[in-house]
Amino acid sequence: MDDPDRREQLEQLERRIEALKEKDAPKPHLDNHYSQAQQAWRMVIELVAGLGIGFGMGYGLDYLFGTLPIFLILFTLLGLAAGIKTMMRSAQEIQQAQEAETPKTNAPGKGDE
Repeated sequence: MDDPDRREQLEQLERRIEALKEKDAPKPHLDNHYSQAQQAWRMVIELVAGLGIGFGMGYGLDYLFGTLPIFLILFTLLGLAAGIKTMMRSAQEIQQAQEAETPKTNAPGKGDE
């Protein structure tokens, strides 16, 4: 066997190895990927922010008008409701994103006999 033939075979082998390595290489993480802990903290922060904003607005109005803590209680409850609504909307967005990523394994009509 000639030396150029052997060199050509080695180059072909190296190309095949590189192609297989690239195929099995791990995919880079996408920017829109969040861990479950990050998602949980996001929802907690949204809830606490709603409570804090409601509390601050209620306290400010009570201080401004010199009233009993009626606005404080009212706006704290409204802030809680707004925080829960925002938290639920975030959970729904996360669920929709996960459903879009996960392919359906059971096609309709298959295995339903």
